[in-house]
Amino acid sequence: MTVHQLTRQQARRIAVQAQLLDRPRPTDLVEVVGRLTLLQLDPTAAVAPNADLVLWSRLGSSYRPEQLRDALDRRLLIEHQATIRSRDYLTLLRDDMATWPGTGELRPWQQARQAWVQANDACRRDILSRLTGEGPLPSRELPDTCAVPWESTGWTHNKNVSQLLELMEVRGEVAVVGRRGRDRLWDLASRVHPDDPAVSADEARRQRDERRLAALGIARARTAQVPVEPADVGEAGEAAVVAGVPGEWRVHPSYLGRQFTGRAALLSPFDRLVHDRKRSQELFGFEYQLEMYKPAARRRWGYFALPVLYDDRLVGKLDAKADRKAGVLRVHALHEDVAFSRAMTTAVHREIDDLARWLGLEVVTDQGTATG
Repeated sequence: MTVHQLTRQQARRIAVQAQLLDRPRPTDLVEVVGRLTLLQLDPTAAVAPNADLVLWSRLGSSYRPEQLRDALDRRLLIEHQATIRSRDYLTLLRDDMATWPGTGELRPWQQARQAWVQANDACRRDILSRLTGEGPLPSRELPDTCAVPWESTGWTHNKNVSQLLELMEVRGEVAVVGRRGRDRLWDLASRVHPDDPAVSADEARRQRDERRLAALGIARARTAQVPVEPADVGEAGEAAVVAGVPGEWRVHPSYLGRQFTGRAALLSPFDRLVHDRKRSQELFGFEYQLEMYKPAARRRWGYFALPVLYDDRLVGKLDAKADRKAGVLRVHALHEDVAFSRAMTTAVHREIDDLARWLGLEVVTDQGTATG
């Protein structure tokens, strides 16, 4: 079996191409989501909501948030587990839904969730009955007849209906069909999910791994488990090693030998190019933490610093915030991980200006803010 020998630059370029961050830019929103496999939904909008910011990074300022809402309304895309997926991807999750909370020996947290749902089966049936008769409803309009409350040390404590709905979503019983303001509207999954032919568990897992590798370009076969979307790809693709990086990788062969034309891009902190912080460090030498949960005095790069891509390198972080009341994009600092050349500076500032135009804001730079 051939094991591909890659330099770090080759590996980086594969990762950038796979994430549609090279040239030319893509043009079709639905195709972009399908290629990326998901858009993560996050309420933080210090600059813009994550899903919109990820799409702007790919499609440019021609993208408008209402285009995403329209695709969801037309069910070309579907919201599932706080992500946006292509419609056909849901078919590949059907077996996992049917066998929830899992097969084989269950972990303690899986057993606990299974027991909690079973204890509140009457409430689950009440919710299904209401949705059957009345159609889409927000969680606050659904009955809380839970016999056992949801216990948590966090904000979900006693959020019985919302937690039960999310577990019912993973079970394939209910689905998000739209939004009323910021409230999710829930309906029966049978009215929302595609009615495509079933795929066996093994084949579904193989296809998910293949799609994930196509979206990442290069990834570990096995790595630490993360919820919703794994960072590893199993046996998908072909074996590779990256010079100076221990261990074996899997690479999608369609990117091997492909011509690369880079560009500058400003990324969301949740962008899939940087979402796996360990991979970002190994391939890009890029150190990053989302610092919104840190006290201001302990932040190195800012509340919601945007990673800066130039060509095939992650070269810095942009500390900026959209002040919509004042009509400005406040740039607090542009942290340079490497010394910017004149070409890099020009390209990055062009992206900052384009981001501001897309947001309908003017750029304002803090006086006396140092870079670096």
